[in-house]
Amino acid sequence: MDMPTLRTERLILRKFTENDLEALFRIYSDVVANEFLPWFPLKTMEDARTFYNGWFDQEHLSRYAICLKKDDVPIGYVNVSTNECYDFGYGLRKEFWHQGIATEAGRAVIEQLRKNGIPYITATHDVNNPRSGGVMRKLGMSYQYSYQEQWQPKNISVIFRMYQLNLDENTNRVYKGYWNQSSVHFVEDGI
Repeated sequence: MDMPTLRTERLILRKFTENDLEALFRIYSDVVANEFLPWFPLKTMEDARTFYNGWFDQEHLSRYAICLKKDDVPIGYVNVSTNECYDFGYGLRKEFWHQGIATEAGRAVIEQLRKNGIPYITATHDVNNPRSGGVMRKLGMSYQYSYQEQWQPKNISVIFRMYQLNLDENTNRVYKGYWNQSSVHFVEDGI
């Protein structure tokens, strides 16, 4: 997937590099910021290197570093899988929460995905993390359904809400992959 550097009013969105390992460690070692993510928080810089080498080299994943223009140091990320779910995800260090940064970064990446011809994106959030759903709605995504999944490696049962944004002319498309994979799925009223 084409991943040019993107610029917004406050941000630079670019690829992570090996020079970002210290910033990567700060993002992924924060217990609060990673509470609703599948992996355990990183404990050491060596963990960060292993994470970088494994996670960032995945063939079907594009990941942008979210950096403030003032210093170009990563404070978070936006990622998109290029397999059929086109899963869209994001995370920020907690001291940057509630400033509209995830929404600003997400909008820029979504515009690039449109240019790249990606037909739609999906995003999920743990029902216990409704603020993430708020970001999804601000990005124009719509709730589709909820489903249960045994999340690894934490090995916990989670109810997820799945949102979707169609980027092409097919406004009625709903990705059913998560629905079909889970024996527990339903549509919540009032979401």
